[in-house]
Amino acid sequence: MGVSGSGKSTIATALAERLSWAFEDGDRFHPASNVAKMRAGHPLTDEDRWPWLEAIADEIGRVCEASGHVVIACSALKRVYRDVLLRGRHDVRFVFLDGSQTLIADRLARRKGHFMPPGLLDSQFRTLEPPQADERPITVSIDAPVETIVNNIVAQAQVRTQSP
Repeated sequence: MGVSGSGKSTIATALAERLSWAFEDGDRFHPASNVAKMRAGHPLTDEDRWPWLEAIADEIGRVCEASGHVVIACSALKRVYRDVLLRGRHDVRFVFLDGSQTLIADRLARRKGHFMPPGLLDSQFRTLEPPQADERPITVSIDAPVETIVNNIVAQAQVRTQSP
């Protein structure tokens, strides 16, 4: 979890590969209207986000019921959003990709072909409620190479890789 440009998809993909778990990009759960709104430079409202969050929560539930494992890249910027995703589960963890607005703005300025314009970064940081200790977050700095970030996540989560 984290703001746009924090590396969610990159880190989640690498983490899923390391653990031999499935990967899903939360962006694919957005309705077309949300994507169009963001592409036009308009921040999403809570009302826009509820169906998206519910769709991701349904996917988490489906995977858990099948005794599977998945890493999902999702902004989950507010605690109430994370609560929707958890649905009271204790076997789901959030990884908070923590970075400065300056670092992330630089990354967004170089990113090509994504629907989220760099101009929405300010609204993302205004919305962000970093996870609190009672949420059991795994917090990692994004100011490191991908392999180092994934190593830090695995060490904090104390998970073992799955055999294929």
